[in-house]
This record gives sequence, structure tokens and C-alpha cells, in this order.
Amino acid sequence: MSKQPVHVAIAILYQDNKFLMQLRDNIPNIPYPGHWALFGGHIEPGETPDVAVKREILEEIGYTLPPFFEFGCYADDAVVRHVFHAPLLLEFHQLELNEGWDMGLLTPADIRKGNFYSANAGEEKPLGATPQKILLDFIGGQ
Repeated sequence: MSKQPVHVAIAILYQDNKFLMQLRDNIPNIPYPGHWALFGGHIEPGETPDVAVKREILEEIGYTLPPFFEFGCYADDAVVRHVFHAPLLLEFHQLELNEGWDMGLLTPADIRKGNFYSANAGEEKPLGATPQKILLDFIGGQ
């Protein structure tokens, strides 16, 4: 019997042609440990993806999403990612990182390069393959 995929809701948050990403904790038992990824998380039972993404963004960075839009759905055997996008209307320093190792605003060039420097980690860290693909699709479609 195959295991059902996990459903997550994640957000592409953008400001001045830069994209907010989270450096995930360097814990071996989580997906993409020590990699840059998009903010968001698991959809709770009975929750819709749009409600989940608002809750997760508020929990993770203290940001109340403005009106936002669905971008697409990226599914593989393990995870179904419901992807939304919205402008980041606060200044970077006004965000509060409550989950993850670091956060940063990445340019399209950083995203294409596939790694980005983290002051908290003290070195460049790679982007997760799927978050990188999602952002490249988003940038290409603008």
C-alpha cells in the first residue's frame, strides 16, 4: 500500500524583483535540511490550502498576507505543494523569523545560480531543487 503524499501550502513572496526564502534548519530528518526553500508548511486536517498558507506565513515570519493568488500545484510521490504568490509589503527588517535558520531576499540571478550566502550559517547554502524550479517557473512566467 502506498503512502499518501503530504499536502503543503507555500508562498512566493516578492519585493523589488527579489524573492523571500527561508534557510531551513540543518536537521537531518526534515526535507531539504540546510537548503533555501519557500515559506509555508503542512495543511492541517480540515484546512484549505489558502487558509493554511495564511496561517503558516503568519506563524513563520509574523506577516499577514495581503490579497494573494494561486500560482500552481507541484506534486510528486511524497509531497503535493500548493503554491501561492503575494507581494511582500513590509520591510525585510520588520519580519520576524520564527522558524528556520535564516531568511533572505534572493534576486533572479541568485535563484538561477542555485545557492545563496547565509550570514547565520556563515557560508553559501544550496537552494532546494523543487523550490528553485518553482521560482524559475514563476520568474519565467512574469
